[in-house]
Amino acid sequence: MWEDLGEFILNLKQKKTINIAEIGIGKFDKTYNYLNSFDDVEIIKIDIAPYDNSVIYDDITNPNLNLYKNMDVIYSIRPPSEIQPYLIDLKERVNCTLIIKPLYNEDLNIGKSNMKLKNYKKASFYISL
Repeated sequence: MWEDLGEFILNLKQKKTINIAEIGIGKFDKTYNYLNSFDDVEIIKIDIAPYDNSVIYDDITNPNLNLYKNMDVIYSIRPPSEIQPYLIDLKERVNCTLIIKPLYNEDLNIGKSNMKLKNYKKASFYISL
């Protein structure tokens, strides 16, 4: 399922290199590792509590917009509902694609955003282009 999500993200690529940020990576990095294995992917991992030096600190409730200015895709796997509106706000501010992969049966806290449920192979997630 995690590689399916990564494959879908790669299929969004419209230029030579795709710039991606995973927000709230925690210690679950399967999709990140899959995407990072491709030469034409520039990807960063972000968390409010970085577990090592490879993770960039950022507080999504007051984001450092310089980190995201060239992003094509921002995604988050199982983000807490209280930060989901901040993800949507960030997507709007940097004009990129947003993907949220919630827990299996979790409702999203996305207000009136235009996120749509997408099923791709074994992965299901919400996307806003």
